[in-house]
Amino acid sequence: MKYKILVVEDDLIISGEIQKYLLVWGFEVETVCDFEAVLTQFALFDPHLVILDISLPFYNGYYWCTEIRKLSKIPIIFLSSTSDNMNIIMAMNMGGDDFVAKPFDLAVLLAKVQAMIRRAYSFQGKSNLLEYKGVILNLSNASMEVNGEKVELTKNEFRILQILFEHKGKTVTREAIMKHLWDGDCFIDDNTLAVNITRLRKKLEEFSLNDFITTKKGIGYILED
Repeated sequence: MKYKILVVEDDLIISGEIQKYLLVWGFEVETVCDFEAVLTQFALFDPHLVILDISLPFYNGYYWCTEIRKLSKIPIIFLSSTSDNMNIIMAMNMGGDDFVAKPFDLAVLLAKVQAMIRRAYSFQGKSNLLEYKGVILNLSNASMEVNGEKVELTKNEFRILQILFEHKGKTVTREAIMKHLWDGDCFIDDNTLAVNITRLRKKLEEFSLNDFITTKKGIGYILED
């Protein structure tokens, strides 16, 4: 299995060196470029571990750690040029799993990454996240988050979104959606499906996502690319 690492580091030289080094050791590595949309890239890439600098543009690493922790328990290794006890304690209290002070040896960082991966994935899997237009669907706890805010969903609403997310860009027939719900031991007819879709749209419209779910008349529904 190829483990995925997301590097959130403002210094392009450092992030490039980390990426190059970890790629050699067989990891799949992405670096964040848009520091206002860290959570979106996190959801799209769905990494097994995050390497997160504390000093970042717009929002600091503590903020993004808190946001990631709302979605996932994956390992987070903090990086910082300030290695005083207060920063280390803060990093751990915010949900970090380890702390590496700059400047650092890439071999040491690798050892920490490998140790974290072993501990986190020897006996358990990772959370599954689906993302579309900034909306994050977490399959591990049946929740949805928009702009950092958790949105309450009924069981049917979640399962409808799940099948639409898994087939985004493709029309999902009403029959396929109803069968998906029946498989979850929940009977639903065409009228009930329409009511659920309407309720979902109202919840999404509260975040100005007015055309999130598109109706294909006489066929079904689609999340259009």
